[in-house]
Amino acid sequence: MAKEITPRSEDYSQWYLDIVRKARLADTSPVRGCMVIKPHGFGIWERMRDALDAMFKETGHVNAYFPLFIPKSFLSKEAAHVEGFAKECAVVTHYRLKNDPNGGGVVVDPEAKLEEELIVRPTSETIIWNTYRDWIQSYRDLPILINQWANVVRWEMRTRPFLRTAEFLWQEGHTAHATADEAMTETRLILDVYARFAEEWMAMPVIKGLKTENERFAGADETFCIEALMQDGRALQAGTSHFLGQNFAKAFDVLFLNKDNQQEHVWATSWGVSTRLVGGLIMTHSDDDGLVIPPKLAPVQVVIVPIPKPSPELDEAAAKISTALRAKGIRVKVDDDDQNRPGFKFAEYEMIGVPVRLGLGQRDLAANQVEVARRDTKEKANVPLDGIADHIAALLEEIQQNLFDRAKAHRDGHITKVDSWDEFVEVLENKGGFLSAHWDGTTETEVEIKEKTKATIRCIPLDAPDEPGACVLTGKPSKRRVLFAKAY
Repeated sequence: MAKEITPRSEDYSQWYLDIVRKARLADTSPVRGCMVIKPHGFGIWERMRDALDAMFKETGHVNAYFPLFIPKSFLSKEAAHVEGFAKECAVVTHYRLKNDPNGGGVVVDPEAKLEEELIVRPTSETIIWNTYRDWIQSYRDLPILINQWANVVRWEMRTRPFLRTAEFLWQEGHTAHATADEAMTETRLILDVYARFAEEWMAMPVIKGLKTENERFAGADETFCIEALMQDGRALQAGTSHFLGQNFAKAFDVLFLNKDNQQEHVWATSWGVSTRLVGGLIMTHSDDDGLVIPPKLAPVQVVIVPIPKPSPELDEAAAKISTALRAKGIRVKVDDDDQNRPGFKFAEYEMIGVPVRLGLGQRDLAANQVEVARRDTKEKANVPLDGIADHIAALLEEIQQNLFDRAKAHRDGHITKVDSWDEFVEVLENKGGFLSAHWDGTTETEVEIKEKTKATIRCIPLDAPDEPGACVLTGKPSKRRVLFAKAY
């Protein structure tokens, strides 16, 4: 099976597409730019969704749902917002079809034109803030801490499964606050939640930072982000949290009576992560033999394979092992299919990234042991059946930590300080990764660097110290270094 995967060293882009297909994560669809998420891929997203949902609820947030369709006039109310999304919007103009009188199937009924066009949700700030106007009258109605799990449509011209699709799944939080400080605290809180999820669940190290004005979310005063580095040296924006100030409250006239009995506009945040995290997981951990999944996110953490095929004795032993593992909260599958040989099964589970495989044969039973194979290192060991559940539970934690440590070592080894333009270009082309460089703070320089190299400022790291220097392109003064990279 691995021979059907293009090596990363040969064609990283094709390797990624091969993993998505061969690991049964997603298929193409009849709709250009959209994908069918298969059960294994959706199982990973479900694990992500459930973990994040619990983290949101622990911090006081609740879920709600808002309409998929947004009146076109709503997007016109916040100038920066509409400018940012105008080119990506899908528009509904009619509400009915009819049979073609010339026998050509169905056609749009020209009599069914909408009085106002509807935008298929690219993001929900506008319709949510139109709703919040009715919900908020005084400071006693605040804060509102709402999240929704939904799909959105952004009409992308160049798509890639999970990483960039015309339709994708995500969560979007939209909160309303009485003060700027409360809203900024919320923005930073969610950034920390995203970073903790990425590192503790995805085993994907991230850098927390601030976006430049040019890279901010359309309609935000500040955008915070987590940035990860993929195996090919390209960056991935893995999550964003936006301080919206009072922009949307002013656009939709959302006022409240504060504690001083004065009318004031509400302060806002929005934040989201999407199914692009599945793409990030693939490119952070997987190898030329298939998908590698951190145990916390694996739909199946352990598979038990009887060798050479199921039998009453092996079935009984596998059932006992699986019961002990499930008692530890471990997600386990017993492969009792007698149609395929063990070698085929081993290759299949390696391809789809099951973290631990147990091989159980008659000789193993006689020796009171089981063969344990781990996906991350390919190592195998014979482990006594006594205490196997404790051993596997500890092994899953070890694999989770090893994947994080391995990814972090790669990331840290690909953060390079550069101080001249020639060095910037050389490192970007030959090594890749994050380039820590000085920038003069102007959008003009930022855009020129992107035009010359395709590298963008991924973020201004929150822990970046004051370090006076000279911009790598213009030589003008710079207060601190920022991180550049080519990105997905």
